[in-house]
Amino acid sequence: MREEADALLRRLFPICRSITGEGVRQTLAILQEAVPFQVSEVPSGTVCYDWTVPDEWTIRDAYVAAPDGTRLIDFRKSNLHLVSYSEPIDKVMSFDELEPHLHSLPDLPRAIPYRTTYYKRDWGFCLSYEQLQQMDRRAKYHVVVDSGLAPGGLTYGEALIPGRSGREVLVSTYCCHPSMANDNLSGVVLWTLLLRELRSRPARHSYRFVILPETIGAIAYLARNEDRMKQVQGGFVITTAAGPGKVGFKASFRGNALVDRAVERTFAELKVDPVRYPFDISGSDERQYSTPGFRIPVVTISKDKFYEYDYYHTSLDDLDFISAGNLIDTLKLYLLSIENLELDLTYRSLNPHGEPMLGKRGLYPQTGGAIRQKAAGGPRSPRRDEEPTSEVGPGGELDAIRWLMFLSDGATTLLEIAEKTGLPMRQLFEVAERLRGQGLLESAADPSEGIG
Repeated sequence: MREEADALLRRLFPICRSITGEGVRQTLAILQEAVPFQVSEVPSGTVCYDWTVPDEWTIRDAYVAAPDGTRLIDFRKSNLHLVSYSEPIDKVMSFDELEPHLHSLPDLPRAIPYRTTYYKRDWGFCLSYEQLQQMDRRAKYHVVVDSGLAPGGLTYGEALIPGRSGREVLVSTYCCHPSMANDNLSGVVLWTLLLRELRSRPARHSYRFVILPETIGAIAYLARNEDRMKQVQGGFVITTAAGPGKVGFKASFRGNALVDRAVERTFAELKVDPVRYPFDISGSDERQYSTPGFRIPVVTISKDKFYEYDYYHTSLDDLDFISAGNLIDTLKLYLLSIENLELDLTYRSLNPHGEPMLGKRGLYPQTGGAIRQKAAGGPRSPRRDEEPTSEVGPGGELDAIRWLMFLSDGATTLLEIAEKTGLPMRQLFEVAERLRGQGLLESAADPSEGIG
């Protein structure tokens, strides 16, 4: 899977994407080769709550040339050189006329910044500060942006994995950034692999996957699917997933929703100590999904979260900055967190009056006295990526049996039991199913609070 992720990253990286246009369509078409999903269009001019889908942007070429014709700033060398959504221009001008349209970063002098002008008709170029300093301020420059703005459409993809619980989880990412690797090509590729992997597994909950341009795409999708989205109970926004830094976790606006707790349980079981970011109104499309009309609690697991790394929104966020291995590591965290949601079942004891006699069912050691005896070398609690022990010490199967029989009151969920005991969710589920087979537990109705 790592090789496939790397190949997708390299194939998709050169494409010039924006909030509309062929770059998004080309990207989605490539992703559909890896996993099928539906692609839809929202026409320009469509009113989506307080927003309107803009005209579609087409870009063919752009450059700033010296008097001898040498291209000093060339869109063909880096699509970040052009401010996204720049309107057409073909004009010779002085440096003084050109300078207000140039963007650079003195504090990161080798980097080309990423800039946009989606909702204001304008044009501009981005270049490194080093390159800016080398320009002749006395020269005339030929400025060309061969672009078009005309009615078209905003393109997005979606897929629904149906479940049986009646509950739905959102998995969203955005596909509108040009050649930047962590933000958010990493999220685009992870979203694709996650969709394919979940499709191969039985699903208790339903999973709504959406891939769309950030902000306007999310708002358009909400407007088109308002009734359905009001039924979604929690979700994930997948972004900045493959950087070299520590794992990060941005909490939902609630902070303790089931999606928050499912992720935190994954961290606890794997002994991962992430950089924790409380919900903030600045961010990605969690800002849209969690607004008062929807209030979907949405979380993000990241590797070098947006805003937090020096190369954010610059040309230095390239394929050398990220790795497919980091992306797959983050994918595994999402898969384990989703598994926690899937396994969060509720059981009821069929032997609630005193402890059941485990020995006659082969669930208790025949020789007593060694349970929890330190000198007997009781095992530690297993990590999530290890096989749970069947021994009788702390964290072993006997502990799981006793806790499940003690806490299975028809209301306490497996996630709550895992949080109270520190036992792995997978171990608790497997032991609970064994106890159900022994006639000691029965499945209870799912908890009423839902995923949110």
